[in-house]
Amino acid sequence: MTGYRIFAILITVALGFAISGCALIHPTDPYREMDRPKRMNSSVSVNAAQPVVFHDSLTLSKAIEIALANNPGIAAAAWEVERAAAQQDMTVGELLPRLNGTGGYLHSLDPQRLIAARNSQDPGVFSSDIASADIVLQMPLFSSGRLINNVGASTLLEQAAKHRFARNKEELIYNVTSIFYSILAQRRLVESVEYSQQTLQEHLKRVIMLVESQKAAQVDRLRTEVRLADVTQRLVQETNSLDIFQRLLANLLGIVERDITNLTIQGELEDVVAGPVPETDSIVNVAQLNRGDYLAEKATLEAQAKTVDAARAAHWPTFSLQTSYGYRWAIDDEAGVSGVSLSEDIGRIGIVFDIPFFEGGRVRAKVRAEQARMAEDQARLRQLEQQMQLEIETALLNRQAASHRLDATGKAVDQATESLRIEREKYELGRGAIVDILDAQSALLDAQTNHFRALADLHIAQAQLRLATGSDQ
Repeated sequence: MTGYRIFAILITVALGFAISGCALIHPTDPYREMDRPKRMNSSVSVNAAQPVVFHDSLTLSKAIEIALANNPGIAAAAWEVERAAAQQDMTVGELLPRLNGTGGYLHSLDPQRLIAARNSQDPGVFSSDIASADIVLQMPLFSSGRLINNVGASTLLEQAAKHRFARNKEELIYNVTSIFYSILAQRRLVESVEYSQQTLQEHLKRVIMLVESQKAAQVDRLRTEVRLADVTQRLVQETNSLDIFQRLLANLLGIVERDITNLTIQGELEDVVAGPVPETDSIVNVAQLNRGDYLAEKATLEAQAKTVDAARAAHWPTFSLQTSYGYRWAIDDEAGVSGVSLSEDIGRIGIVFDIPFFEGGRVRAKVRAEQARMAEDQARLRQLEQQMQLEIETALLNRQAASHRLDATGKAVDQATESLRIEREKYELGRGAIVDILDAQSALLDAQTNHFRALADLHIAQAQLRLATGSDQ
C-alpha cells in the first residue's frame, strides 16, 4: 500500500497546485472598462472615445443630461453606491446560515481510529491514511447585537453613499451651469469687441480721409491706430478665454475629443429673473433637509454609532449552531480486524459558544477607536453646518450684488452708447477731439463687458444658491 499512499499524496499535492493556480489564469485587468453602474443609465449615451458632433444646438438642459451620463466623477460616485450596497449585502449574509463542503487527506505517523468507538466492544478500523468529506452547516444564534448593529451600520452607509452621489450630481449641474452662462457672456463680449474693432476700422478710414483733406491732424490717425491695435489684442485675449470655457464644458461633459468646433451653445443670457431674497434661517432649514452631503454626513454619524455598539458587543458571549455530516475512508486497516468496513459515515449537531475572558485590551481599544471616530464625525457634521451657513449667505450676497450690478450696468450701456453717438457727431462737425471719441468708444466697450458679466454672474449666483440649499428651485 506504500505505493498507493505515495500516489494519493502526489495527486492531492498536484490538485492543490492546480486549484491555487486557477485564480491566476485570467487575472483582473485594472484598465478594462466595466459595465456602467445601474445608476448611470441614461437616455443620452455618448461615446467619449469618439468625436462628439452636435448636429443641433446644445442647450443647458441637454448639456446637463450629457454630463450626468458621461462625467467620470459621477461614474465614480455611482460605483461607490454599488460598493456600499455590496457591503450591506455582505453584512446581511453574516446573519444567514453558511453551508459548505470540506474534505481532506491526512497521513499520521501512528495509526488512527477511523471513527470514535460506539461502545466498549467496537473493534474499529485503524489506519495511518484517512480521507474525509463533510457538509458543514453553521448559523449564528446570538451575537450580543454585533451582527445586527453591523447590518444597521452598513445600511446607513449605503444611504450615505446615495446621498453623496446625489450631491455630486448637484455639484456637476452647478459647474455645467456656471460654465454654460460664462460661455454665453464671453461670446457676447467677443461680439462686442469685434463690433468695436469694426467701428474703429471704419473710423480710421474717415480719419485718413480727413487728414488727406487737411481737415484733421496726423496725431488723430496715430491715436486711432493705437486704439485699434489695443482692441485687436483684446479680441485675441477674449477669444482665447472663450475657447478655454468651451474646453472646460467639454471636459465636464466627458468629451475626450478636443475638436469642439461644432459645440454650438444656445441660450438666452438676458433671460434671468432675480426673485425676492428669502430669510437665511429658513434657507438653512431647507438645506438641512435637501443637501446630499449633509444627509450623507448624518447617515455616516448614525452608522458610526452602531459600529460603536458592535464593538462593545465583543465583550459579551456569542452562540452559534454547528452541524455536519460526512464520510471517512481508511486507505487500509492496519489492525487487521476482519469483517469491518473501511468507510463510515459520521454526523454531529451542537451549539458552540465563545466567551471572551481576556483579550489583551483589544476590545476596549477597538471601542475607544470607534468612539473617537464617532467624535470625528460629530465635529465634521458641525463643521459642515457652519460651511452650509457660509455658502448660503455667500450665494445670497452674490445674487444681490449681481442684481444691483445688472441694473447699474444696463443704464451705463445706454448712456455710453448715447455718449459715443454725440462725440462722433461733434467730431464730424469739427467741434470735438479724436480723444473724446476714443474715450467714449472705450467706455462703451467697458460698460458692455460689465453688463454681460453681471448677467452671467446673476445666473451663476442663482445656481450657486440652488447648490447651497440642495434645491431644484
